[in-house]
Amino acid sequence: MEIITLDQIKQILPSIDIIPQIEKSFQAYSEGRVIVPPIGEMILDKGEVHIKYGFVKKDEYYVIKVASGFYDNPAVGLPSGNGLMLLYSQETGELASILLDEGYLTNIRTAVAGAIVAKYMAPLKVNKIGIAGAGTQGRLQLLYLKDVVDCRQVLVWGMHQEEVDAYKSDMEKEGYYIETTLDASEILKQCNLVVTTTPSKTPVLSSEDLRKGTHITAIGSDTPDKQEVDSRILRDADIVVADSIKQCMTRGEIYKAIKAGDLKKEKLIELGNVISGAAEGRISDQQTTIADLTGVAVQDINIATAVYKAVTG
Repeated sequence: MEIITLDQIKQILPSIDIIPQIEKSFQAYSEGRVIVPPIGEMILDKGEVHIKYGFVKKDEYYVIKVASGFYDNPAVGLPSGNGLMLLYSQETGELASILLDEGYLTNIRTAVAGAIVAKYMAPLKVNKIGIAGAGTQGRLQLLYLKDVVDCRQVLVWGMHQEEVDAYKSDMEKEGYYIETTLDASEILKQCNLVVTTTPSKTPVLSSEDLRKGTHITAIGSDTPDKQEVDSRILRDADIVVADSIKQCMTRGEIYKAIKAGDLKKEKLIELGNVISGAAEGRISDQQTTIADLTGVAVQDINIATAVYKAVTG
């Protein structure tokens, strides 16, 4: 049994071409080749814990992942995210590896998913990227977008000036020109590729500010009580994409929009089907599109397996 530490994971990940790996994961899921049971979840007073697990049929391994978010942790000098992944043999049930990633692999696979969505759904001409949320995921989304979107003009929104200033300092070192705002409405007013990365329980983006041709990737709303996007945006969008239709019926932006009566299940298409060509994605820069990413266990299966194989050779 191999114990793989966070340091080992960070050393090996740059050698893995992870975007195609995760694309294959979404495609396998939409083709019905993946078993993903309902998410295990604990909502605590100070944070939340998610247990995601599953397997790809006829693959070598299955994965059980525990990931947590305690959003007040930075105030006491601790990261907000934590967790680990357990990789088991499908043949024998033996534990092959414990990946002590401390939530890092969850962050990376989420950022990669955002890049994949942009690859298929972003306007051909992106004039400015909008990032709602100046934390770890807000940074990673931009880093992984670099491989699929040419635009380097960015507007980031955050709750406090010091956090957006820190974001600006960090991300300008990565070759981006960063503007900051404490007014969330400016994101949709100025940007036509928008990524939301907050744990908000009330909408950050309003339909009143939406411009035709914008694409939104909603990342942060991964429980039934979170919502970053005004449901009317999903109502008015030309295309609504789910990472998992089944999962998005119980959590995230799609769940909220259906509950509000602004969206019908029949309008939804699944990301894996867009990737494979089984469903049509964006075909015009005039279309308004949104993708709801609630995080599917198949992403964890794929990234954990890829890291384990890279480490063990």
